[in-house]
Amino acid sequence: QVQLVESGGGLVQAGGSLRLSCAASGRTFSYYVMGWFRQAPGKEREFVAHISKSGSGTYYADSVKARFTISRNNAKNTVYLQMNSLKPEDTAVYYCAAANAASRSYSSYSYWGQGTQVTVSS
Repeated sequence: QVQLVESGGGLVQAGGSLRLSCAASGRTFSYYVMGWFRQAPGKEREFVAHISKSGSGTYYADSVKARFTISRNNAKNTVYLQMNSLKPEDTAVYYCAAANAASRSYSSYSYWGQGTQVTVSS
């Protein structure tokens, strides 16, 4: 079992930045690929980014590439999502999740946090 808790969401103006954090507890954090997903009202949950177990490999959705950066600190059991140049369409609940292998599919992730709201005003 892995418990995940996100933090860092909030209200920001378009063009601004936020950094989300996801703290993990339970089983060894470095065993898992970590991902970020988001879900806007009335829309399906969508993939944002994932990072390999060691942190050496990352992958991003086209919609966030060059604006968002995923990173992890295995010593602190934490994964981050640095979000720059935010747009109103980035507004959503953001979730971190843990998986055994890298995937863009939410069904591949076994453990999920409760989510943190990000709202970008125009």
